[in-house]
Amino acid sequence: MLPSRHQARSLARGLGWFSIGLGVVELLTARPLSRAVGVPSRRGLVSARGLSEIATGVGLLSTRDPAPWLWARLAGDALDVATLASGIHGKPRLGTTVALAAVTGLALLDLVAARRLGQPPTRAVSAQGWRSGFPLPAHEMRGAALEGFSAPADLRTPEALRPWGADGTAAQGGARGTAPPDPG
Repeated sequence: MLPSRHQARSLARGLGWFSIGLGVVELLTARPLSRAVGVPSRRGLVSARGLSEIATGVGLLSTRDPAPWLWARLAGDALDVATLASGIHGKPRLGTTVALAAVTGLALLDLVAARRLGQPPTRAVSAQGWRSGFPLPAHEMRGAALEGFSAPADLRTPEALRPWGADGTAAQGGARGTAPPDPG
């Protein structure tokens, strides 16, 4: 079950702050962190992911629609899993296992919030359901006003106000929005 939109927005804000904090840690401690999680040869990638985490966190905190930023976080989580999996040779180290579990848990949070915020908001149903007050659905009413329409006499343009034709006489027609008949 998905959380409410309000809960998902709160989760997105929390993930934004977490991203900024994690990004700073990844930037400042890239060498020891990459060794601890079992990927010492990927120190540059850990630093780059730190910059990415900071950018994603700022995006989450500064936008009205956090869903695209949550999907970006999820893509980053997939990259993190791939990076950590590349460091597994034989028996996994404790640091790698803990990091994989943490990334997987965060990916789940990102997915839940992104799915909820990526859906259109639901509207409350009134006692009358979704009725709009029109007698037919929109696809059945489309064009109905144009069939056999003739403007009532009180809505027609008076002859004195009709545009002049090329021959100096008032043009025929007169309903607003209708063109005068072609004289030729």
